[in-house]
Amino acid sequence: MKTGFEHYSFEKRLKSMLKVDFRRMFTMPLFYIMAGICFVIPILLLVMTTMLDGSVTVDPQTGAETVMEGFENAWQIIGTISGEFDPMSMDMTTMCNINLLYFAVAVLVGLFVSEDFKSGYAKNLFTVRAKKTDYVISKTFVCFICGALMILAFFIGTMIGGAVAGLSFDMGTAGTAGIVMCMLSKIFLMAVFVGIDLAVSVAAKQRVWLSLVGSLFAGMLLFMMIPAITPLDSTIVNVILCLAGGALFSAGLGAVSNVILKKTSLV
Repeated sequence: MKTGFEHYSFEKRLKSMLKVDFRRMFTMPLFYIMAGICFVIPILLLVMTTMLDGSVTVDPQTGAETVMEGFENAWQIIGTISGEFDPMSMDMTTMCNINLLYFAVAVLVGLFVSEDFKSGYAKNLFTVRAKKTDYVISKTFVCFICGALMILAFFIGTMIGGAVAGLSFDMGTAGTAGIVMCMLSKIFLMAVFVGIDLAVSVAAKQRVWLSLVGSLFAGMLLFMMIPAITPLDSTIVNVILCLAGGALFSAGLGAVSNVILKKTSLV
């Protein structure tokens, strides 16, 4: 007969933590709302900008005319060919694209983590048997998977929106391989932003506003780098760089999150 407390190995603890986090994430309305928004946004953007393409607005004070320019190709909402991105351009086709999802995942991570501290779930969890390292690894992996699904939802919405708007799907110099590599690069790059958002969220704990402000500010510092790292004509080199960067940032920022949890109060 066994006596004493059962010993939980790291593998068992992590498996249990992942199971709980996946169940919580996929039974909460939060993920489905975020995924739905990611699916609808490209449809609305592509259809509405196509309808308004060429329309002219006049500033009543200066008389200056502004011509509305829509997307010429459905793939523009996914990315630009390497070398064609202009960081100084502030038009809609440059700013309103799939890269906005790196800000959307900050909302997902912030709300998901803050709920743990608001409800007292985190404090109870660490008191019972889970370790803070397990919590960080589990949250990072679950939020990364959800971020990847949000990117896929945006891609599906792009296909539908482009077809409804009657836009061209000509892949040009990017080709099928380039677009596939581009999507993989964007998915792996999501791990970088999840790591940042998680570190900020565990520091902010139940203060959702602080989590969102901190995550969005940090994301803005990297936003202009995304088109250069994940162009529409990406290659295996871009995929490897994003994969390596995602892994390094996840490990490094995961360690930071772990230290924050150990050094700060859980309430």
